[in-house]
Amino acid sequence: MAFADLLEHVGGMGRFQVASVILLAVPILMMASHNLLQNFTAATSDHRCRLRWEANATSLDPQDLLRVSVPRGERCRRFVTPQWWLLEANGSAPNDSWLETEPCHDGWTYDRSVFTSTIITEWDLVCSSRGLKQLAQSLYMAGVLVGGIVFGGLSDRFGRRSLLTWCYLQMGIMGTCSSFAPTFTVYCLFRFLTGMAFSGIVLNSVSLSLEWMPTRTRALVGTFMGYCYTTGQFLLAGIAYAVPDWRWLQLTVSLPFFGFFLYSWWLTESARWMVMVGKSQQALKELQKVARINGKKEEGDKLDIEVRGSDQGISGVFCRVVGGCPPWFPPLLLHLAPTSNLSSPSPPQRPSLPLPGLEVLHAEGDDLIEEPPHSV
Repeated sequence: MAFADLLEHVGGMGRFQVASVILLAVPILMMASHNLLQNFTAATSDHRCRLRWEANATSLDPQDLLRVSVPRGERCRRFVTPQWWLLEANGSAPNDSWLETEPCHDGWTYDRSVFTSTIITEWDLVCSSRGLKQLAQSLYMAGVLVGGIVFGGLSDRFGRRSLLTWCYLQMGIMGTCSSFAPTFTVYCLFRFLTGMAFSGIVLNSVSLSLEWMPTRTRALVGTFMGYCYTTGQFLLAGIAYAVPDWRWLQLTVSLPFFGFFLYSWWLTESARWMVMVGKSQQALKELQKVARINGKKEEGDKLDIEVRGSDQGISGVFCRVVGGCPPWFPPLLLHLAPTSNLSSPSPPQRPSLPLPGLEVLHAEGDDLIEEPPHSV
């Protein structure tokens, strides 16, 4: 009896499968919060040079002080000395570029009307340091790449559920540590480790859910997982509206993974993986437990393990399933580039993050309608 036939024998798409998909889909809903988090935690606000005499100039109008201290439209330089003549009625100059200027030695003043605090305002990642903003996101994406290689291989050795449980814990701890990072270097390190956990969760969640699915429902379940990830963008946008401080926002989207870690101990390991590593008797017990949950206790008691062609690792199972079925995977890859570096939000532009998500939802729906689920 092939393994796919065994799954049909113990209830097919029964109560156990539905509960497993829901429990695995909820964390996927939160994955977009970390993958696209830097659109909010690293939002670039309007800024200008801080003036060394600004605090003591109480008798002067702030706009006049700014006019004599900073060239018009300049964000990264200021006048060496105040140009008081610019306040005279006929002293306005259409071009003040000939005046001597200097870098912002005293730091910057930021517009905090949208976000009260970001990593940009925390560590002054502007002007000559603005490239560090992209460095942080690049290191996170490097972690995603490394995590896919590391956790993909380890899950073949230690099991899908064990690695998934670890990655939930790593995501929670690294995300929380990021919110308390004292320096930008430490923040980047924690974000790299968070990216690794992201890949581990995605790989093992999809594998664990689909390996318990009958062949006829794998495409539908894979598409549902894709919808959960895309819908998570709307959740992130709502949370960012409510939590404008980057440290609290980082903490808010990280704490739920401790809850996912706790309930992941009750998830059932993949019987397919157990058969692949020679744990046939343990796989039989898990299949019998699934049969009881699905109301097929008698059928479960009659089971005997005879699985053909079950020597494929996570690379074989995952790539065949993802490459052949879920229509959300290609649009998701194309979607990551524009959404990982949206333009700096201002009050009219803050809702811009969910808009690319609508495009992916539309693409997923079209593909699901035009190409019905098929067997793998």
